[in-house]
Amino acid sequence: MENPVRYEAHGDIGVIRVDNPPVNATSHAVREGLVACAREFAASPQKVAVIVGEGRTFIAGADITEFGKAPREPHLPDAINVIEALDKPVVCVIHGTALGGGFEVALGSHYRVMLRGARIGLPEVNLGLLPGAGGTQRLPRLIGIVPAAEIFTSAKMISAEDCLALGIADDLSNDDPFEAGMAMARKVLAEGLPVRRVSEMSVPPTDEAALEALKKKVARANRGHVCHLKAIEVAVEGTKLPFTEGMKLERAAFWEMMQTPQRAAMIHAFFAERKVASLPEIKGVEPRDLSKIGIIGGGTMGGGIAVSCLLSGLSVTLIERDAESVEKAHNGIARTLADSVKRGKLGAEARDMLLSERLLVTDGYDKLSDADLVIEAVFESMEVKKDVFTKLDAVCKPGAVLASNTSYLDVDEIAAMTKRPEDVIGLHFFSPAHVMKLLEVVVAAKTAKDVVATGFALTKKLKKVPVRAGVCDGFIGNRILKTYRTAADIMVLEGASPFQVDKALEEFGFAMGPYAVADLAGIDIGYLTRKRLAPTRKPGERFGEWGDVLYELGRLGRKTGRGHYIYDDETPKGRPDPEVEEIIAKERRAKGITPRDFTDAEIVERYMAAMINEGAKVVGEGIAQRPLDVDVTKLYGYGFPRFRGGPMHYADEIGLAKVLATIEEAGKAGDDIWEPAPLLKELVAGDKTFASLN
Repeated sequence: MENPVRYEAHGDIGVIRVDNPPVNATSHAVREGLVACAREFAASPQKVAVIVGEGRTFIAGADITEFGKAPREPHLPDAINVIEALDKPVVCVIHGTALGGGFEVALGSHYRVMLRGARIGLPEVNLGLLPGAGGTQRLPRLIGIVPAAEIFTSAKMISAEDCLALGIADDLSNDDPFEAGMAMARKVLAEGLPVRRVSEMSVPPTDEAALEALKKKVARANRGHVCHLKAIEVAVEGTKLPFTEGMKLERAAFWEMMQTPQRAAMIHAFFAERKVASLPEIKGVEPRDLSKIGIIGGGTMGGGIAVSCLLSGLSVTLIERDAESVEKAHNGIARTLADSVKRGKLGAEARDMLLSERLLVTDGYDKLSDADLVIEAVFESMEVKKDVFTKLDAVCKPGAVLASNTSYLDVDEIAAMTKRPEDVIGLHFFSPAHVMKLLEVVVAAKTAKDVVATGFALTKKLKKVPVRAGVCDGFIGNRILKTYRTAADIMVLEGASPFQVDKALEEFGFAMGPYAVADLAGIDIGYLTRKRLAPTRKPGERFGEWGDVLYELGRLGRKTGRGHYIYDDETPKGRPDPEVEEIIAKERRAKGITPRDFTDAEIVERYMAAMINEGAKVVGEGIAQRPLDVDVTKLYGYGFPRFRGGPMHYADEIGLAKVLATIEEAGKAGDDIWEPAPLLKELVAGDKTFASLN
């Protein structure tokens, strides 16, 4: 194999080319090559060197194929030290992205030129880590502790223009990478610019108040995570020391983070997101055309789907029922796009073009005659959806994909309304659809393989995370949700407070507990779901009825100012309502329940056991193909804390035998939700893990 790093002489300028497709990752061979080329430059007559990446990007980060393997020398910090220690200046050219170790290589160079459009970042916290090759030591010495910490705790990518303003970049260029590097090298030669090592710089003065404010902000935004605040601590303490000692501190903290369960969980989440779209059933299958999208329904969901499609370069025809609804839907989409302009995500001219050239909102189904894929996003009623699909079957062209955005309903039953069930699929978006990344691709019994491939092609086009789901009530995400929400309700009936449940789960890592979520979504949503499922409820099945009482009292959550919590000017995010406790106490008395105390740990244990057990049933029945599909669904659609990796990964971490014991103990009360999943019992008996099925 040809060395991915090579040295070239161009008169007085040496060029170190990194050529390790597709993203020039810092593999062992790249690290070896950087050291070898740095030494070749040191021994050469060339007076200045340029480090440049081939292809579409500079070094975009670590080599993920080396994750989990024993590290091999030279380690990246050592390779960077060799570059920085050179007695002749080195210019680094950043195009595309310089992330993680790639940016740290740039920091070890003496001068940095960035192409316009290039970005840098230190995303290690997304993997439960902190920068380990000088990011917490060189960057604060270059630009100050607070701005540096804002970069490595946010994992955000910083533009070339912002890098110039911060002092990270020395110059910006519109040339190609090689010419930009050569121009900067010639400037270094002409002006006699010296070797300038970041490691030898003094840290700019720190605004202590700003630093404390940043720590509080980071702690709030990353509750439960350990790596973010650890990175700040290492930057602050390390920069008080000589650079070599600061680097030792950083490396020790990096390896400490490597051993944490959070790192293992976040690495699992990282790889699961990449594996989830890999389906043997569509390997080599060509998707159908996907340029013209039809959408039925212009409410919150339909409008969000339309915006997502428009921003991804697709043309959209949206159907509403009458002229008034057409205007309302168009105005809603326009407002959302205007918000994108306000936040700098979209230009005003681009917004105007999308609204005038790419979007048609109408009440005529005949306008869908040339649509490649139509997504129904109407009210969650089987009768309404059947009526829509009957109309679509009549007007859509042969080969058009007909998709339902249903959250719960039977896609096979919907498909049966058409003469082309092989063209029907479920595409379950999550609200707000233009923001949420998860998309459940629901494959019905007769769905054609190229239609499945088209569903996955659409998710890629929309930059979403797809999960394949089979047909059952609620598919993967909502089916599991119903079970663990029922488990929470049973604990409340038995004596826990809904506010204690929320608090315990928020401390576990969820952004919100189930009752705060119910208030946010609307108490009416749960009420309507319970009414829909009432005919299938088994005799003796326990469930919480206080939600129905809240609905009947008009307390629908945030939108009415009262639900489980009170929402007003005093507490816009909500405060516990004692009247809810009284309503629940009345229900307990009516059902003859003597309340008992629950610890926070017991609440989390039971809630998670219910989630894991239903997840095991979903995998065992083939509704989800692998445990990782459950993890990704919960991580991207339901706010499961990423630093715990997903419910199935978490189950492996705490031990499946322990989970089964919790289920069996809770099941003594006779509730069906605690029937142990056959797959879980099988794995425990065989001393295996969910990971073994991935």
